[in-house]
Amino acid sequence: MPLSSEPLRKLGFLTIGLFDEADPRRGHESTLDIIALGERLGFDSAWVRHRHLQHGISSPVAVLAAASQRTSRIELGTAVIPLGWENPLRLAEDLATVDILSGGRLNPGISVGPPMRWEQVKDALYPDTAEAEDFGYGRVKRLLDLVRGEKAADIGGVQGFEVFSDRVQPQSAGLGKRLWYGGASLRSARWAGENGMNFLTSSVVKAEEAEDFAEIQRSHVQEFRAHHPDGRNARVSQGLVVIPTDSATAEQRAKYLAYAEKRTPRTTTPQGPARMMFAQDLVGSSAEIAERLYAHVGFQQVSEVAFALPFTFEHDDYVQILTDIATRLGPALGWRPAG
Repeated sequence: MPLSSEPLRKLGFLTIGLFDEADPRRGHESTLDIIALGERLGFDSAWVRHRHLQHGISSPVAVLAAASQRTSRIELGTAVIPLGWENPLRLAEDLATVDILSGGRLNPGISVGPPMRWEQVKDALYPDTAEAEDFGYGRVKRLLDLVRGEKAADIGGVQGFEVFSDRVQPQSAGLGKRLWYGGASLRSARWAGENGMNFLTSSVVKAEEAEDFAEIQRSHVQEFRAHHPDGRNARVSQGLVVIPTDSATAEQRAKYLAYAEKRTPRTTTPQGPARMMFAQDLVGSSAEIAERLYAHVGFQQVSEVAFALPFTFEHDDYVQILTDIATRLGPALGWRPAG
């Protein structure tokens, strides 16, 4: 490993969980099978993306509840739940329930901001309160407080034959320390640190102070830790798309390279009014990918990763990619599989 980086301690992966509209169960079962495979391969964590009004996982907490009953060790995360679609109190109840069912393995990742396609969805999502909804950091703070056991309502005590609690129930010990913020800007990195969260940095960042992806990512990690009570020990997980080809067939290699080539143009300059920068997909042998990661100044800042699986591949492709990550790339990065 580079002198500026620790050996990789935790290896995870992220999947979008696509499905065919005509047969949604098959896609969801494939996602659950992939998570179970990840546990057998020794991965430390499995993460699911969140998609609304698309053919992807719209209810990651429900999917992870199912995954919790098919696994026993692997940590289960969301990357990320867009909080603008959620009621913080109800989400706090769901998260605590699944955390208890999983034996304390849930790692909820969240983000804020208006829901995507806001003008098209606001009437369905918030028909009466769209203009009053707060999509800023205050919405995250509400969730944090509720998960961490702050008072939810003046309703505690016995009323008739029922007992009420003034806190969200159930309360799951430790969950408050396993909340992650998915951030792409310096402001988000700073806020997550100041509020004692963990930090997810992915393959998309905002070009504020530079136009080099790795340099931007490094600055976000440093900003987060500079404002976190735990300083250098504050947890950060990096997410990049990596596609090792060690055991891939010739057909798979061609498909993977074509996928990355199609996506490469967006990585050269900031995109759109928000100036978003995208990381290059890393395709090649595990040795080649490891060498590129060693030189990545963002990667050098972390000891945890959640490598993202590509969006549109087949189940067998994901099996090959995950197997190569666990058996070849991970060890090349100093990682040891969980027992």
